[in-house]
Amino acid sequence: MDTEDFLLPRSREANARLHELIPGGAHTYAKGDDQYPEDLAPVISHGLGAHVWDVDGNRYVEYGSGLRSVSLGHAHPRVLEAVRREIDRGGNFVRPSVVEIEAAERFLATVPTAEMVKFAKNGSDVTTAAVRLARAVTGRPRVAVCGDHPFFSVDDWFIGTTPMSAGIPAATTELTVAFPYGDLAATEELLDRYRGEVACLILEPAGHTEPPPGYLAGLRELADRHGCVLVFDEMITGLRWSEAGAQGLYGVVPDLSTFGKALGNGFAVSALAGRRELMEWGGLRHAGDRVFLLSTTHGAETHALAAAIAVQTTYAEEGVTARLHALGERLAAGVREAAAGMGVGDHVVVRGRASNLVFATLDERGLPSQAYRTLFLRRLLAGGVLAPSFVVSSALDDADIDHTVDVVAQACAVYRKALDAGDPTPWLGGRPVKPVFRRSV
Repeated sequence: MDTEDFLLPRSREANARLHELIPGGAHTYAKGDDQYPEDLAPVISHGLGAHVWDVDGNRYVEYGSGLRSVSLGHAHPRVLEAVRREIDRGGNFVRPSVVEIEAAERFLATVPTAEMVKFAKNGSDVTTAAVRLARAVTGRPRVAVCGDHPFFSVDDWFIGTTPMSAGIPAATTELTVAFPYGDLAATEELLDRYRGEVACLILEPAGHTEPPPGYLAGLRELADRHGCVLVFDEMITGLRWSEAGAQGLYGVVPDLSTFGKALGNGFAVSALAGRRELMEWGGLRHAGDRVFLLSTTHGAETHALAAAIAVQTTYAEEGVTARLHALGERLAAGVREAAAGMGVGDHVVVRGRASNLVFATLDERGLPSQAYRTLFLRRLLAGGVLAPSFVVSSALDDADIDHTVDVVAQACAVYRKALDAGDPTPWLGGRPVKPVFRRSV
């Protein structure tokens, strides 16, 4: 299909209504229509497995489902069965449900490096709880975040460090400092500069590249030597790297870790886990000052915890992590071959672990380009591929991958034309897509 013939009138109308009712037109900035080519931001009607349908009736092979949360595919029968069973029994009570015991036991069996766990609804809840706990335990004010990782929390301690810092006092932001991923010497220099002030080091243990040999173990040693808490943000790496996350794969145990996304296959559940000695500070069995660790009305909704139990059981019994890697390897190989065949192998670049692939769109000089990303996304959408990333779900099959590679090849042919012309503008169809974190609209 030519992109000039690919129109989304109902989605366009729905997007206009969304902006009238919801600031930004979406409940997550990464889902905003500014992330897609102008007038080509599909509004979803429903999904099943690896496919979604928009309100205009178009079907897409979907990647990055639910911002990486739907790793088993939409409406997964085993998860839905568990959820329906709990909904019929009531969802929230004035005292803990027995499901909370079952969910905690299942989680700690999946992530045996942790000794206690507390559930919440989203990632920001638990990363902020980890920071608060680290400050309480150490009595120190500063938080050291990995500056190479894009997102940790919607809360002030992190968002104040981004270009979208409006409304956050400078005094709060000044307490957050950054260290570079993979550079132990620079991290030690930071800890020396703020000696006795840093409560924790928080980072994603792995990202688009594998950790350098000895890096995570070295970071563990640094944290111990400087008396700060080591926190792994496993929102993305949890279940996708191994069932026990990156800590299970690389064999380095943090003091605290946070999980979410894939944990509920789209249902709202996250987890703060870690050493008993630290986690008990948020409980009733210690002699010090009480720490308001996590207290959420909906944090232990039974249907969401049932979803988490079903997801972890499915991963363990069906080898889901291995399947995600196999699918990703097939997709990455196909996309690279298609890009190279069209002469744009140095410009459409697939990166990351096979279970968590992203793509870069580079211009004539080899620099990241929002304009070329727009061109690429337009062609993918017109071909029935919805792909803000190439993050796979286990619901994909070989036919889905083959179709995606065919569409990528067509997109790369146009990409080559734009590179030869030295200007992608004629192929954009409007304004280019925009980065999420920017100071102005």
